[in-house]
Amino acid sequence: METDNIVIRHARIIDPSRQLDRVGDILLGGGEILATGRIGVDRIPDGCRVIDGAGLVASPGFIDLHCHLREPGFEYKETIAAGSRAAAKGGFTTLCCMPNTEPPIDNAAVVEFINQRARQDSLVRILPIGCVTKGRKGHELAEMEELASAGVVAFSDDGDPVYDANLMRLALIYSSDLGLPISNHCQDLSLSCNGVMAEGPVATHLGLDGIPAAAEEAMIARDITLAEATGGRLHVAHVSTAGSVPLVREAKERGLSVTAEVCPHHLTTTDQWVFGGKGEPTAAAGGLAYDTSTKVYPPLRSQRDVDALIEALSDGVIDCIATDHAPHDLTSKQVTYQEAAFGISVLETALGSLLQLVHNSKLSMGAMIDRLTTGPAKVLGESYADLASMQPGTPADIVLFDPEQEWTVDTSEFESKGRNTPLEGTVLKGRVVATFTSGSLVYQGPGLKIEEPHAKS
Repeated sequence: METDNIVIRHARIIDPSRQLDRVGDILLGGGEILATGRIGVDRIPDGCRVIDGAGLVASPGFIDLHCHLREPGFEYKETIAAGSRAAAKGGFTTLCCMPNTEPPIDNAAVVEFINQRARQDSLVRILPIGCVTKGRKGHELAEMEELASAGVVAFSDDGDPVYDANLMRLALIYSSDLGLPISNHCQDLSLSCNGVMAEGPVATHLGLDGIPAAAEEAMIARDITLAEATGGRLHVAHVSTAGSVPLVREAKERGLSVTAEVCPHHLTTTDQWVFGGKGEPTAAAGGLAYDTSTKVYPPLRSQRDVDALIEALSDGVIDCIATDHAPHDLTSKQVTYQEAAFGISVLETALGSLLQLVHNSKLSMGAMIDRLTTGPAKVLGESYADLASMQPGTPADIVLFDPEQEWTVDTSEFESKGRNTPLEGTVLKGRVVATFTSGSLVYQGPGLKIEEPHAKS
């Protein structure tokens, strides 16, 4: 639904770019934010639609630095169109899509294909991430300058690490020259081996091969050392262990260009969920020994790790929240745990999951929104700052959500093709009611009413 002029009245406006948190109005028009604050009736254009935002929170649209849209090559798992609908429903107005497609995003032609698909099919802004190595095979660098010229916003071989240290060193040198970050999939394969979940008592109990925390931490330590040696920009993807936090903190204290992200599932669920009882080991779902929808990389870890990640996110050691939305078809998950694909469908549950932390006073509302907006915008660079701002003259990328609305996760209602989430049947508190991308209403929740105002006399 396209909107010309619309005003949101009496919402709680949170704009981390201005440290703004107050009740007020927002006037949208021509794809931009025209005004915020107390907007008198005399300033509202004739024919402007009105949304009563009382009790709702309005913030910049969320920016996801890490998601998998699967197109081209794996359209049976997800498409740009379906992923964008899921994003809009979840409050995300910008998605950075990972290059583990087929063909991978390792040349300008594939970048243009994705951009064209996005122009045709996407409800939200799509920013491609290019490969670090050709074919994501880890043998030689991709044409990084060509990819940068084509419009990628970062480089990654996500799904696989850049395992060769010298290739990673060279990539970081290029990243410094190009002004774009390298986001590495931090996994030391010699340590993770055939592991399918976090090493620990749960894995031992289930007889599943474990992945030690050191598999992540060793790779992060290596990459930070290389970033220091080269002056390159390093972005640490999906941090999941308590031991990774001091590595990132110390790198920042030394003034290195290092940023980090964490995923909603690593902040709100633990390896106890693998049992299938949503954290209750005595209540296995469906009589099975485990729930394959919990299989993700990095794996769900202990409560100690979760607590350390929440603290680091609150303190700003971890810069942003990214979904690592990884949709899969049904048959990729309805197999043994060893055979199941890694990944969770996250875009539509991210806000409800994260608001658990707010409601439990583990994270402030302002900090949560900052890590979903200005945090990722800073990683992308200064040219994307306006996407995380609600100042007049910036793009009208806005999410409106009800922090108190309770709802039950029903994957049959997902817009994403991926129904793979351990949150099926879980009651969450907090839900998006409207999402605007460049002033266009791209998602409208069932309870949202938009009224036509009376014309000025």
